[in-house]
Amino acid sequence: MDLNRVGDSEARFAAYVAGLGSVIGQAARMRPLRDYCTGLMLPGERKSVEPMAARTAPARTAAQHQSLLRFVSNATWSDEDVLAKVREMVLPAIEKCGPIEAWIIDDTSFPKQGKHSVGVHHQYCGQLGKQANCQVAVSLSIANHTASLPVTYRLYLPEPWAKDRARRKKAGVPKEIKFRTKPEIALEQIRWACEAGLPRGVGLMDTAYGNDSRLRAGMTALGVLYVAGILPNTLMWRPGTGPRRKDRPMNNTGRRDEPDLVSAKEVMLALPKQAWRTVTWREGSADQLSSRFARVRVRVGYNKLIPEKLSPEWLLIEWPEGEAEPTKYWLATLPETISFERLVDLAKLRWRIERDYQELKQEVGLGHYEGRGWRGFHHHATLCIAAYAFLIAEQATIPPSGPRSTAPIAVPDLPEDYRPRGSARAA
Repeated sequence: MDLNRVGDSEARFAAYVAGLGSVIGQAARMRPLRDYCTGLMLPGERKSVEPMAARTAPARTAAQHQSLLRFVSNATWSDEDVLAKVREMVLPAIEKCGPIEAWIIDDTSFPKQGKHSVGVHHQYCGQLGKQANCQVAVSLSIANHTASLPVTYRLYLPEPWAKDRARRKKAGVPKEIKFRTKPEIALEQIRWACEAGLPRGVGLMDTAYGNDSRLRAGMTALGVLYVAGILPNTLMWRPGTGPRRKDRPMNNTGRRDEPDLVSAKEVMLALPKQAWRTVTWREGSADQLSSRFARVRVRVGYNKLIPEKLSPEWLLIEWPEGEAEPTKYWLATLPETISFERLVDLAKLRWRIERDYQELKQEVGLGHYEGRGWRGFHHHATLCIAAYAFLIAEQATIPPSGPRSTAPIAVPDLPEDYRPRGSARAA
């Protein structure tokens, strides 16, 4: 479906929802599908079921609340089918400004007060920047320099949850869901993207994922190039050197078996002054973004590496002026012929996922779901991604000098006696 060929914004929204409706099964689900997507895009501080019911059906809020709650928490429509339909309808709008360039791996977290919501655990919470009670979801997004879109999304189930049969049953966690680390979930998503035939991009990941050698090796085995953030203590051979022992895979004893291995930081310290260059990668909100970088070809050592299969990679290092030491290190399996500017440009393209999560949370309420079950958590996320994708497609219809798109549907008035739970007036 080409949304650009459909009348005005309201007509395009109706056509978009009809497209989504073609994969959700029962015809009775069309109305709650439309109303849920509408509620996610209407203005409002909270995008949980109760306030969305009041906004989308002011005259019958209680009945609407039950309808939306059943649709998101209990209905058995497929998240995978809906997200596939979203890609079918929105990918052409994203690719109008250029082909897909990147597959971005990341996760996002949702602070929680209680302990009963599925997957809640005391773990690192990126939103708070510390250990806290939260849920964490892992995603894979496709991106170019104009837009990006999550294409698969899965809740990370901590090991205590994965092993607790009673809690799993109560939250409706499917039997096939086993404990997987976040990098293992990411590799499953990459494998799925390859099998699904998504437009290829360079895998981009921060140190939480890029420092996992098994994830990097798995991506290489799938033929997916990457630019991966790493820690400065990652072991490698200096340029022009390599493993001495080639009769068996490396083990995790590191330098005892391979005395020539050094850390990325040690490689950096040995670079000559002329290795550092100032590179500009894009326009920021106020000025061009630039920093000082160096790059060098290295061979990386890790547990279970088969020396005969070792290939050189780029080590990219960022050391901004005024900083006491480098702030970021990356490994990249991009071709030796790639330009310095293009290498930096791809490493920095990961910013798009940060924009995605910011807008998914602030604009369409990704973190506002109040249910506790596995199905509802993923259904809500899928519909948030669908709503966000429509807004991306709408942006593609606006000239560069035009205003930002507003909500594509009229905003109904709330009933005078409506008081959302937790408000001062409702107390």
